[in-house]
Amino acid sequence: MTRARPDGIDPAARSRARRRALQALYAWQMARAPIAQVIEEFRHEQDMEIADLVYFEALVRGVEKHVGELDAALGEFLDRGMDVVDPIERAILRIAAYELLHRPDVPYRVVINEAIESAKRFGSDQGHTYINGVLDKAAASWRATEVGASRTR
Repeated sequence: MTRARPDGIDPAARSRARRRALQALYAWQMARAPIAQVIEEFRHEQDMEIADLVYFEALVRGVEKHVGELDAALGEFLDRGMDVVDPIERAILRIAAYELLHRPDVPYRVVINEAIESAKRFGSDQGHTYINGVLDKAAASWRATEVGASRTR
């Protein structure tokens, strides 16, 4: 069983929140239902009680609120338009971009590792390598100080 860190964050519950946020954002992208409706539907899912619900909702609402900004920022690192990126990989990239740009409390390595694991679990066969390449470049640009500090250790 994973225990919460001294700051009260349970990494396993955060991971589950990210996976559920990925599923919710995928559903939102495909159905174009109001985000509040999507969140409400996911609150009734069986494993939501062991996920970090506050973080789940922050991710989903954050991506929805900033989707234009996130897509534009990611566009610099993509080899194709965001509209042709696989829908699962698009949702993964949006969550990771949101965390990299709006959640400086989450280390960039955690963001990238979680995105890669989600892509391996839910994405296409080689989707995780694409996600890794895009997010490595994005993190180096958006969090240059943090990335630089970790590379000099």
